[in-house]
Amino acid sequence: MSAMFTDEQVMIRDMAQKFAVDQLLPHSDRWDHESHFPVDVIKRTAELGFAGIYVKDDVGGSGLTRTDAALIFEQLSYGDVSTAAFISIHNMASWMIDTFGNEAQRQEWVPRLTSMELIASYCLTEPGAGSDAASLKTKAVKDGDDYVITGTKQFISGAGTSDVYVLMARTSDDGAKGVSTFIIEKGTPGLSFGANERKMGWKSQPTAQVILDGVRVPAANRIGEEGHGFRFAMAGLDGGRLNIAACALGGAQLALDKAVAYAKERMQFGKALAEFQSMQFKLADMETELQAARVMLYEAAGRLDGKTPDATRWCAMAKRFVTDTAFKVANDALQVHGGYGYLADYGVERIVRDLRVHQILEGTNEIMRVIISRDMLKG
Repeated sequence: MSAMFTDEQVMIRDMAQKFAVDQLLPHSDRWDHESHFPVDVIKRTAELGFAGIYVKDDVGGSGLTRTDAALIFEQLSYGDVSTAAFISIHNMASWMIDTFGNEAQRQEWVPRLTSMELIASYCLTEPGAGSDAASLKTKAVKDGDDYVITGTKQFISGAGTSDVYVLMARTSDDGAKGVSTFIIEKGTPGLSFGANERKMGWKSQPTAQVILDGVRVPAANRIGEEGHGFRFAMAGLDGGRLNIAACALGGAQLALDKAVAYAKERMQFGKALAEFQSMQFKLADMETELQAARVMLYEAAGRLDGKTPDATRWCAMAKRFVTDTAFKVANDALQVHGGYGYLADYGVERIVRDLRVHQILEGTNEIMRVIISRDMLKG
């Protein structure tokens, strides 16, 4: 698809691809098996400008577009889906402070995030507030020049390891309009973390509860005005959905490449699997479906960059279609491998496990259908 992109974008894509192949892919199976969080390798992406992809350059960001980001995350996830997805989350947290924070907050926090001196997590979901995020119950009560925050966040990537937590808490009972956003540092008294969750996939990053028991946070750490937090959270979702789709796409491409290589090598009934027409048709369908998903992803990214009125609908459509397609392609790649696909040694079952959650997070694909249909039927 190089014809769709500028020379600079091709260079960015190739740089991300080289990093993925050299620094991520050789270790991805071990990281998964050991549930190892490769913080040292993640921090190396800052040297390439990948820790503040769409952050302004005056605070160390790369100032790139959402299309550029999709190119980067597609390539990084070819090396390791789970690790690439965490880098996307760090970028979301950095972007939120850069976009909605005041100048003092931008200068204090963002340069250290774009250099990955600090790594960040994003805290919205709660045990009782998933798709219905506006029903979150974590409370932030004003006390002099501070807020005292109490509650629990669920499914937080990087919890316990990250240095900074961009967190949504309720400052009033006014539904979505009662949510505010705070920057919380690791080590703040009252902040603790649950045990690392035992997960189906995404094992190279920790996922745990973030527990707040009377955590005292300076009012200076509130991003924007009281009650604007839910709007900030929703503003980041369009881009987040594209990133998670891009990560699914890169993982599925690796699975397809493995399937093609295996079909050429595996002999059955006296000839290679690739010589059977049924196999040729399966591989052709996998390639066609994956390329269609790729076209939709970059069309949606272009609309988000162009701020078109239908950008949110397109981001939801891309997230739904790309993640569903990527999971199907990866699952088909496992089937091509037969019994060997079920073994960890071939690396396909890991991709299937990693990609399954992409149909759930950043809004389930059922919620994507709600967003799409609501936009179609409005007016």
